[in-house]
Amino acid sequence: MSDQARIDMPLPVFGAGIWHFGRYVDRYATDGYGPPVNTLEAINLASKVDDLSVVDLTYPFDPSGLAVADVAGVLTMNGLRAVAVTPEIYTRRFNRGAFTNPDAEVRRAAIELVSEAAEVARELGCDYVKLWPGQDGWDYPFQADHRQLWQYSVDAVRELAAAFPDLRFAIEYKPREPRNAMVFSSVARTLLAIEDIGLPNVGILLDFGHSLYGGESPADAARLAISRGRLFAIDVNDNYRGWDDDMVVGSMHPIETFEFFYALVEAGWQGVWQLDQFPFREDSVQAATDGIRVMKRIHRAIGAVDREALHAAQQAQDALAAQRIIQNALYGTYEGGRT
Repeated sequence: MSDQARIDMPLPVFGAGIWHFGRYVDRYATDGYGPPVNTLEAINLASKVDDLSVVDLTYPFDPSGLAVADVAGVLTMNGLRAVAVTPEIYTRRFNRGAFTNPDAEVRRAAIELVSEAAEVARELGCDYVKLWPGQDGWDYPFQADHRQLWQYSVDAVRELAAAFPDLRFAIEYKPREPRNAMVFSSVARTLLAIEDIGLPNVGILLDFGHSLYGGESPADAARLAISRGRLFAIDVNDNYRGWDDDMVVGSMHPIETFEFFYALVEAGWQGVWQLDQFPFREDSVQAATDGIRVMKRIHRAIGAVDREALHAAQQAQDALAAQRIIQNALYGTYEGGRT
């Protein structure tokens, strides 16, 4: 390793979606993989994770009617901050779509729910409102007018962003699930929608696992969003690439995970490194602790990359040389009696 290779960098802020500490249900264990966990209980669990500073809160809170002031008090008591609010526009009420529902009253209800969540985000001092319209899309050929679905989606997000110009709205794209195809399905489609929306406070939340699952290179997707000033937030996890498994960071694709974070650092992106893991059968606090531990190791390894050598390898498009440089930084390599 050359003398210039190791670069000391301040640690990023680490966060997690509050659902990480909740109860998980699927179509088999319909009684759940654990006991119910309400919003305040989940915040208390999150506080047990070392180095976790911020959380993304789902809205409406659980139980229904829980006051924002009570949530704020428990966050403060636990030394945490709400970085975002995610309105639940993907539940049974919106099973035929939220922004794209064929019923105009339901479409309006979705916008009103996001507006309520935006008011909560203001009160809590959040950085952004996350939009994940998971039910917006289609399942069969000829089921819907694609032009109409696109226009419904663009118009809804534009209306919300215009109504709350002081807030940022981050669209989380995903190729599919729960719909067989989603309107916001890729970084490119989402950037096109943002261009059509035409407002500066709309951007992207890039979920590493969704990008993998969609056949993208997460590092390339991040660079594309950053190049247009639209990468507002990230969620990180891992999967087998055939489904959105939401496994612990780095458990399946350590090199691509490293490349993703390296791209963020090289671009000067300074947002939260945030977990979106689903520990169905694992202890949620331990899973979050392990995810942050991996991210801290990746952060340290980024400082150990021989940037001059990597730049030369990339200019030559020398894949093997680039791999050796990255492996040395990430894993350490025994060469001639030295690590």
